Amino acid sequence: MRVLVVEDERLLADAVGEGLRREALAVDVVYDGDAALERLGVNDYDVLVLDRDLPIVHGDDVCRAVVASGADTRVLMLTAAVDVADRVAGLGLGADDYLPKPFAFAELVARVRALGRRARPAAPPLLARAGLVLDPGRRSVTRDGRALGLSRKEFAVLEELLRADGAVVSAEQLLERAWDEHIDPFTNVLRVTVMTLRRKLGEPQVVLTVPGVGYQIR
Repeated sequence: MRVLVVEDERLLADAVGEGLRREALAVDVVYDGDAALERLGVNDYDVLVLDRDLPIVHGDDVCRAVVASGADTRVLMLTAAVDVADRVAGLGLGADDYLPKPFAFAELVARVRALGRRARPAAPPLLARAGLVLDPGRRSVTRDGRALGLSRKEFAVLEELLRADGAVVSAEQLLERAWDEHIDPFTNVLRVTVMTLRRKLGEPQVVLTVPGVGYQIR
């Protein structure tokens, strides 16, 4: 899942971004509405965590732009206002959910995950292929009934490959979905992650390299 956090309180924005990354999400963080529109024009996001009171371009206008674009991005609007009328106005702009500040981080994560599920095409409760069974909700993986202990990034890469249902997934797609926009496209982090993932999955190998294209699970 890829998330854009837009919040002008930098300490809060950075804390939210880092917390979501610890939940194995790919997160970009910006601090004003203009930068948000720039990122939204370049990248595809599952969820936009959007502060309403933003400098340069107001959060309301960012929300309107997302809705008008027809993108599948789901909008979670944040605000310090607690007035019911203010929440109704935010939802009226096209926001999918509303969370007043201050908020519990666990609730933010739960709402982001719920919106992310709505942003993506429906997936089966369990992803299964080639003897692998991945449970996105429980964050567990087994192969032929044997439980596997995967790192967050290994899990994210394997989930994307299983969601592809046998199709080839490019390295660029995996970097975009499992990391974020700050990842160096020439880094070897994906290759290393795939190498450690293969070792943990064991023999016979099921994560195949398609030279010059990407990876797939047959």
